[in-house]
Amino acid sequence: MKIMSIFLIFCIVMPILGQPLPHGEALKGRWKYSDFEKPEVCKSCHVDIYQQWTQSMMSQSYTHHWDEIEYFDLAVAHAEKVPSLKDAVDGCNGCHAPLAYMAGDVPPPRPAANSRANEGVSCDVCHTIRAIGSDPPVNFSYVASPGRVKYGAKPGLKSPHHDTEMLDIYTQTEFCGNCHNEKNPYDIWVKSTQLEWKEGPYAEQGVTCMQCHMPKALGKNATMAKEDMVAQHLFHGAHDPGKVAGTVEIRMHPEEREVPYDATVAIKVQLFNAKTGHKFPSGSVEDRILWLHVTAVDANGKEYHLPVDKKDFDGEAYTIASDELAYQDMGVPRGIANFAGVGRDGVPVGDRIFRMPYLDPEGRMTIMQWNTKSLGVDYRIGPRETKIETYTWQLPDDIPVGKITFKAQLNYQKLVKPVADFLNVPADESEIMVVNTATTYIEVYE
Repeated sequence: MKIMSIFLIFCIVMPILGQPLPHGEALKGRWKYSDFEKPEVCKSCHVDIYQQWTQSMMSQSYTHHWDEIEYFDLAVAHAEKVPSLKDAVDGCNGCHAPLAYMAGDVPPPRPAANSRANEGVSCDVCHTIRAIGSDPPVNFSYVASPGRVKYGAKPGLKSPHHDTEMLDIYTQTEFCGNCHNEKNPYDIWVKSTQLEWKEGPYAEQGVTCMQCHMPKALGKNATMAKEDMVAQHLFHGAHDPGKVAGTVEIRMHPEEREVPYDATVAIKVQLFNAKTGHKFPSGSVEDRILWLHVTAVDANGKEYHLPVDKKDFDGEAYTIASDELAYQDMGVPRGIANFAGVGRDGVPVGDRIFRMPYLDPEGRMTIMQWNTKSLGVDYRIGPRETKIETYTWQLPDDIPVGKITFKAQLNYQKLVKPVADFLNVPADESEIMVVNTATTYIEVYE
């Protein structure tokens, strides 16, 4: 097995045909925009695939409103004040605006200028990658080779417009890891989705990224092609309510079903990550928040909020919602001296949060991944992992006899709302997506 591993690394990393394999920062300014075909050229034959791509985040990787605000109002502004950050901030484009990065057009014009940076991760970007330049893949480690040959996962395909060639890398998760693994200037893994997959149960079973995010269905991959199983270019993930829904299954139960009116009750909630091949949330973990909200409604319809029981593990304070302030380092790019910060969580105090905090050089929580010097406790939910949360509640003195219904709701936001509000990010980026719910009950007697 060791010999085989060495051989695979040699095939991925070593030069092809004796030529160097520039990747990562070596791609900056290496090509011209005109070396890459526009997506509309591909549309003429690959109609379905083109339309799928236009609705995916791949096509919006540069034009998406939060990405624009984060890049220009935080990252670029920060690099202007701290020049040592420029290379890292330029590198954002290696994945978000790869054509601009490879053309040396950094920072690119804003999306309103409608430059070719707006094409995002286009057809020709992905299908002219001929190798992966590092092991593990990280920080746009793809090796680009624009031209007549288009690479993919199927052998023997013919096209009247271009040549085709099958490469094994198009079936490997390392292909995705080129951009879904990232290290920052402090050598911190600020994105590690492919590595999370590799360490989990799905890797052992050969269930790849593509099987979940590019599922196959019977169809044609081009207008002149025969019907076959075709990978759908949906790339649906953290921004897709349909993908997020049901990611984690929830069940709950009381320790006792019938209790006296003066009892202390305990409710247990089980959360099982049944759907993701990596941790949830993953990717831009610094932005995202996943939390469990538990309520009780008594026989008269009065609602109560139940805070989670503490488990007393290191760093737990970051996983229980509070009203404290955080993200003070945003004050530097925003030009605000002694910035007090904004709300850390923006969710009901006492709710359990499943997250991994990113900490700036001063140990404060940050959403600026390039300014992350350390990581806090990782309390996300791993693939096929079950977490159990307990809610102990002393019944109020005035609780009526009868049924009390408990509800657990797991909520997700792509961006912490206080940050979204502070930066004037459109509301849809911080809207609540309901992942799942569960209910149970007890009977109160005198």
